[in-house]
Amino acid sequence: MSRNERERGVGAGAALPVMSTQCPFCSVQCKMNVAEEPLPSGRVRYRAEGKMNAASEGRLCVKGQNAHQHAMSRERVLYPLAKKNGAFVRIGWEEAVAAIAERMSAIQRERGRDAVGVYGGGSLTNESAYLLGKFARIALGTKHIDYNGRFCMSAAASAGVKAFGIDRGLTNKLSDIPETDCLLLVGTNIAECQPTLMPYFNKAKENGTFIIVVDPRETGTSAIADLHLKVRPGTDAALANGLLKVLLEERLENRRFLSERTTGFAEVERQVKEMRLEDISNLTGVPEAAIRKAAIAYGRAGTGMVFTARGIEQHRDGHMAVRAYLNLMLAAGKIGRRGCGYGAVTGQGNGQGGREHGQKADQLPGYRLIENPEDREYIAGVWGIDAAELPGKGVSAYEMMELTVSGDIRGLLVMGSNPIVSNPNVGLVEEGLKSLEFLVVADMFLSETAELADIVLPVTSYMENTGTLTNLEGRVLLREAARPAPGEARHDWQWLCDLAARWGRGDKFDFAEAEAIFEELRIASRGGIADYYGITYDRLRREEGVYWPCPSPDHPGTKRLFEAGFAHADGLARLVPVDNLPPGEETDRDYPLLMTNGRLLPHYLTGVQTRRSAALAARAVENVVELHPSTARKYRIEDGTLVRVRSRRGTAIVRSKVTIGIREDTLFIPMHWGGIQNVNLLTNPLLDPFCRMPDFKVSAVAIEPWS
Repeated sequence: MSRNERERGVGAGAALPVMSTQCPFCSVQCKMNVAEEPLPSGRVRYRAEGKMNAASEGRLCVKGQNAHQHAMSRERVLYPLAKKNGAFVRIGWEEAVAAIAERMSAIQRERGRDAVGVYGGGSLTNESAYLLGKFARIALGTKHIDYNGRFCMSAAASAGVKAFGIDRGLTNKLSDIPETDCLLLVGTNIAECQPTLMPYFNKAKENGTFIIVVDPRETGTSAIADLHLKVRPGTDAALANGLLKVLLEERLENRRFLSERTTGFAEVERQVKEMRLEDISNLTGVPEAAIRKAAIAYGRAGTGMVFTARGIEQHRDGHMAVRAYLNLMLAAGKIGRRGCGYGAVTGQGNGQGGREHGQKADQLPGYRLIENPEDREYIAGVWGIDAAELPGKGVSAYEMMELTVSGDIRGLLVMGSNPIVSNPNVGLVEEGLKSLEFLVVADMFLSETAELADIVLPVTSYMENTGTLTNLEGRVLLREAARPAPGEARHDWQWLCDLAARWGRGDKFDFAEAEAIFEELRIASRGGIADYYGITYDRLRREEGVYWPCPSPDHPGTKRLFEAGFAHADGLARLVPVDNLPPGEETDRDYPLLMTNGRLLPHYLTGVQTRRSAALAARAVENVVELHPSTARKYRIEDGTLVRVRSRRGTAIVRSKVTIGIREDTLFIPMHWGGIQNVNLLTNPLLDPFCRMPDFKVSAVAIEPWS
């Protein structure tokens, strides 16, 4: 039934189907059914209900309950658009593909292959993410590909690879959470970001688990904590060192585990023993007594788990801050067994799978490295090309935006992302995108980035395309199409194949369905760190989901990592000394406050989808800044009034929200709005040297009434 037929109520008197699908938003990837209910008016109402699955156990949050609204929105882009004389006009797919090939080829002939870049997204299916990486490297032949997942988990991913030899969101099953004795939740607000997981934590609390939350704000997650450490933004590494120092002073480390399963502890021990807890307390703003209480609770617990998210990771030292918490966990020996482990709580729907198979600047499928000769040879063999044809490593997502300003990138293809809102320092990003010779955006809506495009391609929603996604546990799930594509919208992989044919690479992109792409992905990942070879669509249909690594069709999938050893060649985990650093941008007389950012329950990422859902948009109509009552009095700000927030990079206008649930020296602004409400007008583009994560979570700012 077409959208127009639905609006007219055609067939409303008959029994209408139930669509089985999967929520497109967070990393839990809840399964659900969307039922069509005829109304007396002749129209159709849609009702979403959770479907039993191992991760969410049949639960849905408010986003999942209303996700169908954006998929069926009248604002959907339904046919290709080209900008002519400053306005978008409808064109056909043949014209769109021909124009993209012609313009991109012209740029590359004049300026070289790397003058064209590709910018992907962490919500794409594994199949689309895989194909996008392949397209960039062998159709365009450019080294410049990265994706918005760089802003999601790159710090935790790089830390996991260095410490463990492998990066998977959770090292253990979600079902271990209620069985652990102590939970340490660092910079993660699960109650708003992954709300269908909260029952696991509530059950843990009922079972007597001691819960520690590290966050500068009071949140729905901190409300269940036995101990809330209101850390000063940007000082997470120092707090972890303080916890480790107390652990060692109390002799709560697991010396046998450290000697048999790790390396590097002696250097860490020497460094931490030289630190003074008083100095750490002064730097972090967390009382010594609270640090000591948290460390002893975690150290004495028989089992324990550590979870991190963007609050600790999105810093100039996010990689090392995560390493500091991994040091703590390894020192306690709390990993590789039931009720113990580490979890980097992914934000985007396929933030895990999206980085495993080639969207990231330095990676090839299976978590192989593009600069590793053996990895290049293997993937080149799968793709049927010479390894010399593969380009080298490109740069990170934000650095690609810098290259649009410098003129090194003159053409850009954006797929499943909205970089003009999601990047830090968006004033520079807007300048760069506007200066491009040619910009192509593939999206369901005219996002803020799509508005700047020369060509916009209409793509299918989560309800219309088939493909796999990998949830925060490392469990690969199959989401099958539940309805036909509206208008002329095409799957991402379809138009990528058409476009590749224009560059004479059609034989390398001869796919008739998503499953055929996955079959090639299986082979490309075989033997890699992220090994999907043993996973098939048939298995996913039968078993609901399969954990990777899964090296053979008869392998059950790896539900718990590191039971016998770590993924380094010697089987040992690595500890490393971590310095106590101040925030990446210090306050001063002109910018006396620290600003951090984050998410709200009703919205997702830059809000392109959720702000087009009436039910979700109504829950958070405009952006706000949270500030403490003392801070509000000091700067003469009334609750609920418009204020101007300024940083060294720009100005945002948002509405004030006065609350005692935040530190007096800290402001909090959500990330889901563009325009003058965009928090990223203010954010600091300082990059982590290890993973190139921007320092989203710390910006020195000033605040004042706006009139």
